[in-house]
Amino acid sequence: MALKDITALVDLHGPKNAMSVAVDLASKTEAHVTGVSLAYNPVMPGYLIAPMPADYLEQARKQSQDDARAALKEFEGIAERNDVRFESRVVQMAGGGAADPFIAQCRLSDLIVIGQYDSERGDAIGEVLIEAALFDSGVPIMIVPYAGKPKLATDNVMVAWDGSATAVRAIRAAMPLLKLAGKITVVMVDRGQIKTGEPGAEVATYMARHGLNVTLEMVSSPETSVSDALLNYVSDNGIDMVVMGGYGHSRMREFVLGGATYGMLKSMTVPVVMAH
Repeated sequence: MALKDITALVDLHGPKNAMSVAVDLASKTEAHVTGVSLAYNPVMPGYLIAPMPADYLEQARKQSQDDARAALKEFEGIAERNDVRFESRVVQMAGGGAADPFIAQCRLSDLIVIGQYDSERGDAIGEVLIEAALFDSGVPIMIVPYAGKPKLATDNVMVAWDGSATAVRAIRAAMPLLKLAGKITVVMVDRGQIKTGEPGAEVATYMARHGLNVTLEMVSSPETSVSDALLNYVSDNGIDMVVMGGYGHSRMREFVLGGATYGMLKSMTVPVVMAH
């Protein structure tokens, strides 16, 4: 399936790399891109006894709306300069609440582009939005690092492969992006498991039938985590983009990121495309 409709979460502050990468990708693929900025309703501390003044609540709500619109103005400017088809939307969110209003805007998209959450800044809502987009939207996501170049490079792409259903879904979802790649390496992490046949041969055949030329590589990692092994490969081989399955565990109807997924999202240095 061709990439025709991209939804990008436009950060209110910071470098806004996700926005820039989404526009760059739309330019490369002639896709439509929708910039979504979030306006948060004020949250009143539970320990307050007296009600907050109505004018304070209205001022806080208006400031949130103004911040969201200002971020979208920046998105609209870069979209116009890159001559891509676009629209922009402000989505009202309950402060600290569920991500449902944002996810509702994403479901009829081919790809969600969202910025990496900054764990050092305590960006808890960013982590919530990424998990919700990955597990609840039904749409593949591209997570863009908050550090680095605000452009999408696809010269050297890595596909993380373990034979799982989520890895298969990620490859299928990323096919329009993989067709832009100059070089594709399917990387498998050897943790000492028993292997039968030639590891990765079937996925290489599948991708070849889609016109992709891939190289298989096994990375031995008996002592380090899977995410560290993948991150080391990215760093050592000049990888521009990673495609991998997004893993998680359901706990009381909430998803908790799996170890490899969490490790990649915490320390990623290049855009990562995931599907669940």
